[in-house]
Amino acid sequence: MLLSAKEQLELLERGTAQIISREELLQKLERSVATGKPLRVKLGVDPTSSDIHLGHTVPLQKLRQFQDLGHTAVLIIGDYTAMIGDPSGKSSTRPRLSHEEVLANAKTYQDQVFKILIPEQTEVVFNGDWFSKMSFSDVANMTSKLTVARMLERDDFAKRFQNNQPISILEFIYPLMQATDSVEIRADVELGGTDQIFNILLGRDLQRDAGQEAQVVMCLPLLVGLDGVNKMSKSLGNYIGITDDPNDMYGKVMSLADEMMITYFELVTNMDKAEIDQIKKGLEDGSLHPKEAKSRLGMQIVEQYHSREAAIKARDEFEKVFKAGGLPEDIPEFTIAEDTVWIVKLLVDCKLVSSNSDGRRMIEQGAVKVNDQRIDDSKLHIEVEDGMVIQVGKRKFAKVRK
Repeated sequence: MLLSAKEQLELLERGTAQIISREELLQKLERSVATGKPLRVKLGVDPTSSDIHLGHTVPLQKLRQFQDLGHTAVLIIGDYTAMIGDPSGKSSTRPRLSHEEVLANAKTYQDQVFKILIPEQTEVVFNGDWFSKMSFSDVANMTSKLTVARMLERDDFAKRFQNNQPISILEFIYPLMQATDSVEIRADVELGGTDQIFNILLGRDLQRDAGQEAQVVMCLPLLVGLDGVNKMSKSLGNYIGITDDPNDMYGKVMSLADEMMITYFELVTNMDKAEIDQIKKGLEDGSLHPKEAKSRLGMQIVEQYHSREAAIKARDEFEKVFKAGGLPEDIPEFTIAEDTVWIVKLLVDCKLVSSNSDGRRMIEQGAVKVNDQRIDDSKLHIEVEDGMVIQVGKRKFAKVRK
């Protein structure tokens, strides 16, 4: 049954941080219902890394909501914008990627987004399709649309300017490129995080300049990562990837601070509002233990990106390892030829840490055990025994073979 425009609006505005404007969105929805023509809802993604994490899924989940209501998702793969890198929220210029690196990442992005989106209702376009054809005159015309004073209204640019930190002209071009994307695909709505509001508003300006109706801005909250402080980011290591192993995914969810749970239920699961409200009430009145709620969250997330069976297995494995003090069933095994080995090298060889410095840091933090004995000396050389078990943190294990 087709929902009315008001019913659609009520559903779509849940979990949003800001809509500019609600009245315009209602008008667009009313016209869509009257004409049977779906809205074109834009989401741009820059494939600056190879994996999508839960922070990326917040706008993707909202885009799926639009699809479920019969609208068209327009997913822009920013193969050209990614070569610049979005300066939003950054305190320094981002390192540039080659087009080859971007295209390789884009392939994995496309594979992963359809874990959430409906392929038949998704248009996938690359913004290189139009930027690669621009002449210098076209670029000059694009840059004439915005003044330096207007650009410095952006909080991140203003702070960098005040602190005498460099801002490249290329970074100034990025918001104009994102805005041009909206003109090219004639977007009715653009989704983005709260750090994207300047760029999306600029899209409205360029659409009006091109004689188009301005898109609605729909800003979504930024998902705080596992550290409980910063925006989820692969570079900060505070992320949960949607292709993470089920055990690792569940374990990461269980490490969340209790006060973050409801936000995660609301932003990254497809659980309905009534069920989330029930969980929230149970936590508030004490009838639901936080660990039980967190387990339900972990199960929900693993099931979304793997399967119900994988979620049950991950939960049972977690209970075995962390509550009963046992070991995981499937511990990766590594053959070590040396009779004695430097503990930090052993951690690196067993892929438990990414570098020597990371290994030293884990030992200093008391996070390393060998056969359940804590290691506190990063200079230690240990005798290699067949079957010895090495543990880093709560979730990483390796077994040594001679």
